[in-house]
Amino acid sequence: MPTIEQARSWYTDEDPVHDFDHILRVYRMAEKLAVLENADIEIVQAAALLHDASGSSQHDAEKRSKHQHASAEFASEVLTAEAWSSDRIEKVQHCIRAHRFRDNSETPQTIEAKIIFDADKLDAIGAVGIARVIAFSARTPRPFYSAPSEQFLKSGVLEDGELHTSYHEHLFKLSRIKDRMLTASGRKIAEERHQYLDEFFQRLIAEWNGEK
Repeated sequence: MPTIEQARSWYTDEDPVHDFDHILRVYRMAEKLAVLENADIEIVQAAALLHDASGSSQHDAEKRSKHQHASAEFASEVLTAEAWSSDRIEKVQHCIRAHRFRDNSETPQTIEAKIIFDADKLDAIGAVGIARVIAFSARTPRPFYSAPSEQFLKSGVLEDGELHTSYHEHLFKLSRIKDRMLTASGRKIAEERHQYLDEFFQRLIAEWNGEK
């Protein structure tokens, strides 16, 4: 079984949104969900440590969008060296390939894959989710708030010259996460985190407009 210290070497600190702290949070949440959902905890632990191991912190958007496939291949190499069976390696790979919010080409089929999906998405909402989405805007760099266009509100498509701010990401992705949870345990946690996130952006807009 890969260790946390071994996994630390697979990640860099160049991206505060997808750094090793993110991996540790997903790992801890995945362990918690695995116990609650009676899943294979070893599959879940390995997938959590490896799910972003290749390409998640790339500045190249295309490489980042395909990192689940590169990470799944890397996982095979790591787990083969650990003498895992091909069947269990494939279970871990499925968890990794199926964890992306924006990629529905392979959806989570096993309870372990559903747990990795939920644990990864839970890290995008709540207090940590707020910190991550603003950190991503600062890194880009983009403002963390501007009023979205009517076109974006209706279709999710930016107008010419419109920036995808932290608030845009909230509307496009973060506000939808609670409805994408795949486990009962994940849904319960997501409801509370969603409320916190929504209240934060309501307060942000009120302060931005001088209403508070």
